[in-house]
Amino acid sequence: MSRLVATLACDVHLQFRNGFYWAVAFLLATLVVVIGRLPSLDWAPVLPPLVLGNLSLATFFFMAGLLLLEKEEGTLEALVVTPLTAGEYLGSKLVTLTGLSIVEHLVICVITVGFDFSPLPLVAGVVSAAALYCLAGFAAAVRYDSINELLFPTVVWVTLFALPILDYAGLWSTWLVYLHPFQAPLVILEGAFFPLETWEWVYGLGYAALWVWLAFMWSRREFGRFVIATAGGR
Repeated sequence: MSRLVATLACDVHLQFRNGFYWAVAFLLATLVVVIGRLPSLDWAPVLPPLVLGNLSLATFFFMAGLLLLEKEEGTLEALVVTPLTAGEYLGSKLVTLTGLSIVEHLVICVITVGFDFSPLPLVAGVVSAAALYCLAGFAAAVRYDSINELLFPTVVWVTLFALPILDYAGLWSTWLVYLHPFQAPLVILEGAFFPLETWEWVYGLGYAALWVWLAFMWSRREFGRFVIATAGGR
């Protein structure tokens, strides 16, 4: 536990040092200005896909950026010879980036709809989506050494992530979307603004938990393949 707490503190310091919190603060300030200039809108139907899409910034891209930064600085190689496990490394990133995302999107919802939403479903949706984005960001970036190498794969990943949003907007409709990993978090996010059927809650929470577990196992395996094995094992 002490290793995890120390890693959490280091990650918070690293994220602050590299301007992640300032980037989120700037985004929120910009949103306040933009919303203040817009006519009165019903934001509730827009917020579930907006939150899901916006989450990729403070999770997928931040995770990928942190990983490439730690590779460049040699931090990952140094971690291999410490007692820190892959699970603790990933867990620290998940906790810090997900925590940042929760604060960011609670503020966004208050700015847009006041307190006319249910915070628990919002937090549950943000946590599940943020965890998936973070783990996908790690798995996508761990095999590369520079942002230029990651650029094209990132476009592909983000496009695939957006498929449930297309279905939500009515641009692409099929029952197969319920097999998509990000459909479950989107359903949970809808529950923050609209009533859901019991089966939707069961599907959203259960399917999201399944995919977070699968993504964690996959990321831990990729850590072993591209970090530990590359550094010679420990």
